[in-house]
Amino acid sequence: MAPSNANPKADQPNKRARKDMGGSGSKTKEKLFHPESRKAGQLERKKLRKQKLVVAKSHRTQAQTDRIDRFVFFYHALPLDVPCLTLAEIHELIRDVWVTRHDSAIAAEEAARRKGRPRSVREEKLRALRTAELEEYRTGLEIPDLTDAPTVEMFRKWENAEPGYLPILRLIRVSSTKPDEIIVSSQGFRAKELNNTVEEVDETSMDVEK
Repeated sequence: MAPSNANPKADQPNKRARKDMGGSGSKTKEKLFHPESRKAGQLERKKLRKQKLVVAKSHRTQAQTDRIDRFVFFYHALPLDVPCLTLAEIHELIRDVWVTRHDSAIAAEEAARRKGRPRSVREEKLRALRTAELEEYRTGLEIPDLTDAPTVEMFRKWENAEPGYLPILRLIRVSSTKPDEIIVSSQGFRAKELNNTVEEVDETSMDVEK
């Protein structure tokens, strides 16, 4: 019998070809980790940290929005015919206008609610907002220093509710529990302006002495 010329390795699949059987365009499978493995724990902590950052950013954004809304209120509530307000007038504005500005809407929601029915979502939000603002006023509400004429003059130039303008203003905190007290929370541009004026006066005095 004539010897066969067939290559015994011919019937064996090529290893390289075997690797390419899946196709060059196949997607890499996502790695899976055991739920109790260290890698899985690291991924879970990373996910939680990312969620916390998102929540913190949301809270900062909401706090900034609330602050701007408050400043917009005082911008429009400030009388045009006065250079500034007294501290008593500021408390009156906060107590009688700012804190109570949602009272009519709350009363309308109450009147529309049938007996025995729960409060509407809108009423609950308005009540929660009023409670939070009263607490902020009790502990110290931050507003532009409306008792300072130069600050009021700069505040009147605030346009389009631009947040970047606010740092130049002198800011104060006023409290319902201490109505005769003002706490300066930010000197703003007013302090720099006064310092520059003092420096100019000192330089002028030195020139005169010479």
